[in-house]
Amino acid sequence: MKIVLLSIGKTKEKYLIEGISLYQKRLKHYTSFEMIEIPNIKKSSNLSKLELMKNEGELILKNIQNSDHLVLLDDKGKDYDSISFSEKLQNWMLSGKKRIVFVVGGAYGFSTEVCHRGNEKLSLSKMTFSHQMVRLFCIEQLYRGYSILNNEPYHHE
Repeated sequence: MKIVLLSIGKTKEKYLIEGISLYQKRLKHYTSFEMIEIPNIKKSSNLSKLELMKNEGELILKNIQNSDHLVLLDDKGKDYDSISFSEKLQNWMLSGKKRIVFVVGGAYGFSTEVCHRGNEKLSLSKMTFSHQMVRLFCIEQLYRGYSILNNEPYHHE
C-alpha cells in the first residue's frame, strides 16, 4: 500500500521541514510514502473564497487516481486515538487498497467536488492548526500507527 500526503502550498518553516523529513525517513521503513505539494494559486487575492476553493479543488483532483482512497483531513472529520488509528491503517492494508491519499486543503477547506470525491474525513484534532503543521502531525501519526502495528516501543500507553 502506498500512502500519499497531498497538500496545497509549500512548507516554509525550517523546523517543520526538518520534522517532516525526519518522519518521512522513518515512515519509509514501513510503507511507500510520497508527499505532493501543490503550489498556491497565483493572484488568489483577486478570487472569492468559493473561486479559490474551486481552483484548489481542481488541482487536488488532478493528482487523484480513480482507485485512490481519499482521506480528507478536516477538523469536522472522525477522530481517532493513536491505537484506533493504527487499527484503521491495518484495515486499509487488509482491504487491499493500493493507494491512500491524505489531503490537506487550503485555508478555506475543500471544494464541493473534492468533498464528494472524498471517501472519508479524518480529524487530527478539534483544534485549528496551520496547514503546514498538519502535514507534520499527519506524518507523525502515520509513523506512530505503523510502530504500534509492529509492536515497537515508540508509542507508550
